[in-house]
Amino acid sequence: MVNNVLDYLNDTCREVSMKNLFDGYYNRLVYFSYQILNNKPQAEDIAQDAFVKFWDNWEHVSSNPVAIKNFLYSTVKNASLNVIRHNKVAEQHINSLYDIPVEEAVFHTIIRSEVLAEINKAIALLPGSCQQIFKMSYLDEMKNNQIAGALGISVNTVKTQKQRALKVLRGQLSPELFIMLLAFTCF
Repeated sequence: MVNNVLDYLNDTCREVSMKNLFDGYYNRLVYFSYQILNNKPQAEDIAQDAFVKFWDNWEHVSSNPVAIKNFLYSTVKNASLNVIRHNKVAEQHINSLYDIPVEEAVFHTIIRSEVLAEINKAIALLPGSCQQIFKMSYLDEMKNNQIAGALGISVNTVKTQKQRALKVLRGQLSPELFIMLLAFTCF
């Protein structure tokens, strides 16, 4: 009976840990795979499969967060490249996306995924209306008068909220990440 209770507790803790891991990394891994495949449904499948593979190999992967992160990214990278190899377009696809070697391209894509995750985390901490206006302006590329019309507020309020959002983000992000945020939202 004691063993059954311990097994249940271990399984429950494992499920909670897996849910937290999934919540923290799923979107990053989808984005990472998408950058390689340029196919969102396949990227989503590969990210999900990476978590299944991690679940199946739970005992064999170090509990160190860096090791887990490396396992997930490596699994997604390998699966994504296997899809490309299977379609016999790996070299054409990589060359069309990057003018750098494959491993360097993968490294750059991981960095970009992590940077965007940090930026999105900071955006999620903005106050409600400030966050909404920031997303409409910079992510949805709406003009100030369009945002004002959609929300039933003045254009000056939109401008003020955008300035407030940038000020808050400047304080939350490192100078490098803030510059990257500006670069991502300007293009």
